[in-house]
Amino acid sequence: MKKIFCIGELLIDFVAENQGSDLSKANEFTKKAGGAPANVACAISKLGGDSFFIGCVGNDPFGKFLLRILEDEKVDISMAQESDIFTTLAFVSLDEDGERDFVFSRGADRELVYDSSLKTYFEHNIVHFGAATALLGGTLEEAYSRYLFDGLTKNAFISFDPNYRVDLWKNKVDVFKRKCETFIEKSQLCKFSLEEALLLSSKENVEEACEVLHEMGTEIIVVTLGSEGTWLSTKKFQKNIASITVTPKDTTGAGDAFIGCLLYQIAKYPTIETLLDNEEVLTNMVTKANKAGAITTTNFGAIESLPTMQQLDA
Repeated sequence: MKKIFCIGELLIDFVAENQGSDLSKANEFTKKAGGAPANVACAISKLGGDSFFIGCVGNDPFGKFLLRILEDEKVDISMAQESDIFTTLAFVSLDEDGERDFVFSRGADRELVYDSSLKTYFEHNIVHFGAATALLGGTLEEAYSRYLFDGLTKNAFISFDPNYRVDLWKNKVDVFKRKCETFIEKSQLCKFSLEEALLLSSKENVEEACEVLHEMGTEIIVVTLGSEGTWLSTKKFQKNIASITVTPKDTTGAGDAFIGCLLYQIAKYPTIETLLDNEEVLTNMVTKANKAGAITTTNFGAIESLPTMQQLDA
């Protein structure tokens, strides 16, 4: 089974539960571990996979809390770094349907320094790039690009999730699109929300969006559609795969649970070529990943809500 390396941010989510989607009206916040790549690493580990987190936190109580959470979830944190800069914080509000509003206070995540010794671990394994803050500059962005090159030279399976956040890219959407293109071009798998797929392709429907994104280079595309399931697309076929019906409390981490579950399954598969030719296998993989995402929305907090394999099978 392949090892899975998740690169990007690890941060504190201060969550305002059941106080609407307007942060200005929220009064009480609960501290949660967050950051999309870290959530993905935990999702993989919780299912029994071999996951590693590569990112940076502050050398402060919040950073120590975050690393302890990952360690408790059996994620390998030996490649994580600590900085004298304060740990990154995100303030999240939730409305009655579990939908979110974000405000970031960015800190240590941007301080990740490239480590050339890690590339030997990537060989014939999986490298997942979650890009919520990774394309915003600093040494993190430099490390991010160099790890992509390392993954390619070591014949790793490359996965990319742009994790678009409006608050982080105000008046800079064109820059965001340009920076994502390199990763879309080089990745075998890309996971998008519908908003991201339409934004990055400049198209108005999911079918046309996927055609453009395939032309950029990526071979497998999954577009999460919330309660409507997931659009699965390769250069040979496109189809919508239904999810299960749940009553959502918090959608935070649902996409991370989805991609984590999908990568966990791909890690068992011998080659990308045989996977691309097997529509039935890919469909079954996405069906299970849909369940993982749906189950995660039924509780508050991302990491504590991630399902085990026993929950998925049930």
